[in-house]
Order: sequence, then structure tokens, then C-alpha cells
Amino acid sequence: MAVHHDHGHTPAAWTGSIISFIGFCAGGVFMVAAQPVPFWASMGVILLGPVVGGAMKLMGLGSKESPEVRVARAHAAQEVRTPEGTTHAESPAEAPASA
Repeated sequence: MAVHHDHGHTPAAWTGSIISFIGFCAGGVFMVAAQPVPFWASMGVILLGPVVGGAMKLMGLGSKESPEVRVARAHAAQEVRTPEGTTHAESPAEAPASA
């Protein structure tokens, strides 16, 4: 059975990508037209794309965390290493012997 992957198809991802793509296209036109000021303004539009996408993600329009990621994160939190080199999941008898 195939596993469903989201691949980031969210309003936040699409908006950020489209803004950056428009800036990229405009920057190419202004570079060929030898217009430096609008070219650099287009570079600013390219950098605006991830900012807008990130803000939209913070507003809840990005991808949601899958149950598998939540389980893996909880499992990893249980196995945090201690200064002695053992994990919380290990008992002192199971800890590796230091030679």
C-alpha cells in the first residue's frame, strides 16, 4: 500500500513560491533590459516569497505535522542522552560498559 506524502501542497507554500517566481521572471526581464534598479527590486521580491510563506505557515496555512512525526518525536524525547552516556530508556545494567 502506498504511503500518502503531502509534498508541501499548502496555501503557504504555493503563495511563497509564486511570489518568488514572479520576482525571478521580472528580474530576468530587467537584467536583459539593462535596468539595474528594477532588477534589484525584483531580487527583493524573490526574498519576499519565503517571508510571506513563512508568515502564512505561522498563521496555520502550512502543512500539519503527521502522526508518524509526532510518534517519532516523542520516541526521540524518551531517548535523550544523559551526561553518563546512558539513555533514559536504558537501565544501569543495560548501559554499555566503559573500557
